[in-house]
Amino acid sequence: MQRSAPELTPDNYINRELSWIDFNRRVLAQTLDESIPLLERLKFLAIVSSNTDEFFMVRVATVHNKLKLGLYASNRPDAIPYPALLQEIRVRVLEFMRHQREIMRDLLGQLANYDVMITEVRALSDAQRAALRTYFTEEVFPVLTPLAVDHARPFPFISNLSLNLAVSLRRADHPLSDQEFVRIKVPDMIPRLVSLSSALRKYGGEDADIPPRGDTLLWLEDVMGQNLDLLFPGMEIIDFAPFRVTRNADIDYEHEQEDSDEDISQIIEESVRERRFGHVVRLSVPENIGLITLRRLIDYLEVDSERDVYLVNGALGGGSLMQLSGLDLPEIKYEPYIPRVPEGLLDENIFEAIKRRDWLLHHPYDSFLPVETFFQTAARDPNVLAIKATLYRVGRNSPIVQALMEARDHDKQVAVLVELKARFDEENNLEWARALDEKGVHVTYGVEELPVKTHAKIALVVRREGDGVRRYLHLGTGNYNSSTARLYTDIGLLTANKDLADDATRLFNRLTGYAPSTTYERLLVAPEFLLSSLVRLIDEEIAAARAGKPARLIFKMNQLEEDLIIRKLYEASQAGVKIDLIVRGICCLRPGVAGVSENIRVISIVGRFLEHSRVFYFHNAPPDKRLYLGSADMMRRNLYNRVEVVFPILDERIQRQVLRILATNLADNQDAWELRSDDGYHRLNAENDADPVHSQTIFTGDSFGIPDDQVDRLLFDA
Repeated sequence: MQRSAPELTPDNYINRELSWIDFNRRVLAQTLDESIPLLERLKFLAIVSSNTDEFFMVRVATVHNKLKLGLYASNRPDAIPYPALLQEIRVRVLEFMRHQREIMRDLLGQLANYDVMITEVRALSDAQRAALRTYFTEEVFPVLTPLAVDHARPFPFISNLSLNLAVSLRRADHPLSDQEFVRIKVPDMIPRLVSLSSALRKYGGEDADIPPRGDTLLWLEDVMGQNLDLLFPGMEIIDFAPFRVTRNADIDYEHEQEDSDEDISQIIEESVRERRFGHVVRLSVPENIGLITLRRLIDYLEVDSERDVYLVNGALGGGSLMQLSGLDLPEIKYEPYIPRVPEGLLDENIFEAIKRRDWLLHHPYDSFLPVETFFQTAARDPNVLAIKATLYRVGRNSPIVQALMEARDHDKQVAVLVELKARFDEENNLEWARALDEKGVHVTYGVEELPVKTHAKIALVVRREGDGVRRYLHLGTGNYNSSTARLYTDIGLLTANKDLADDATRLFNRLTGYAPSTTYERLLVAPEFLLSSLVRLIDEEIAAARAGKPARLIFKMNQLEEDLIIRKLYEASQAGVKIDLIVRGICCLRPGVAGVSENIRVISIVGRFLEHSRVFYFHNAPPDKRLYLGSADMMRRNLYNRVEVVFPILDERIQRQVLRILATNLADNQDAWELRSDDGYHRLNAENDADPVHSQTIFTGDSFGIPDDQVDRLLFDA
């Protein structure tokens, strides 16, 4: 008897927010891996803090918004009421914060082995404190603006993620007078970690005892706190404590657009300005803060003392530890990795190379240079007639955007869809959009009847050649961003395939013009066609399994949350389809549930590089529909609320390359974590006589992974 897709319940569906916390725990676990160099482990600590900031700004803020609207019962399959969810988030975040701070103290202590120490001002000698006081007077004092709070002066606005000092003081000549309160913003244009050696060189005099190697670092807020008497002559400093707020930074652009006649760029500009005024969702303070100061902050900021206040053991804002990566200590950093350029790709005009065959680029193991060269050559090649591209996150100094502007200098037609709603990149994208527009580039921001983000990663070059006009494509899983291309694992395809080019042309016409009935032959495009196409391919795999054929699904992605996809994967598992899911972050599917997901395995790989590629393999599909790559995760936002492009790999040689990548990921027993049915992730280790398999290390040696003759055994014979 055939079973339909099972309903989602708390027994087989994991809460999205709690799954994200588990992901951050996996990142934190990197800091305990002694095979990772010390400064890189400290960098992971900083990443954990930055991740947590964004989690509160977006996900926790969303739950706050639900409660403000009077919505208490969740309609999600996990069925956790919102008040209970906030409480569970708090418990789990506090637990991993405590662990993070223990690790931080240990790792910072280990820096002493390399003559680097982070200490407090009061631990310094008199001469060192004097030099530091002069540094404060000359370089910090002029920047500070103390803001008193009293009947005439209201509590000042505290910007998102800013670090501040709360100072309690009173008149020195009236010791029984009431305490006054002052807020001082810690300036973010001054390094958070102050170098004592630098201060001694500049202000310590000729007899300054400057160590020949290493340095002593001090937190800027401590330097400020120990010199407050210079800011408040005639006042007695009673107490001071740093504090930091996290605000709601989630913007509902679609709702903003519905009720506005303004241009989208104006809406974005206004929304980004308003973001800084979002309500406070977290107040972070040190554990030793005075009760009077804490009570004042709670009252002034109007936060819930039981829900929103987080006591931190140590310095606030651990993301500032990223500054340590600038230390000149190569012996405790990763060895520099120089990406490869595929042999033969750049030996001539890149379009001649692409005309001969398709090329797969596996970043960061393969250089991003060919992608930049694709755009730069298109800009300068006299035979190129037009360039079209989508831009989601491009970075500050983008060679690709520069190439698009240069193309206009050579009188080429250039059309670019710039996604202004890319969260936290809005201002950067708005600047680029205006710069492109001023150059004469045709800049669009989306499709009016599709008020969604454009997340697709696709570029099309139209070139005149002897036998007519040929089109060249770059399709990818990652952004056109040369900085993240060195840190994220992504896959890109360079091709001149006519079927794909025809679809790409239709897509750009859809994005820039009026073509609501556009259909595609090869590309799977969201929001209209991607979900239904994936469901149909999964159904075909289910039918194959029920017919007694070997059936296999392998999906790699960043997040898995969408209900229908999860239900179809459960149905496939029940039918006997063997399923492997490589999901870096959020995974709401619960594997190993009896009668539901016994044939599903979920792993997460967390390593030196951020796993970012999306790959979808369907074993029983026709060869031209068996393997897809693309921009979409299996999230509601990607499948319903974004323009996404998922593209087939048609070349059998490149199909084998992608299968090698998947097989290497699935064989990883060093950086891989397996999700069990109890929601827990367990780090995999080489068992018995098995050789250690570290997929990212293998890729740095061979772009496409383990030997090809092992792929079928690993993927299909297990």
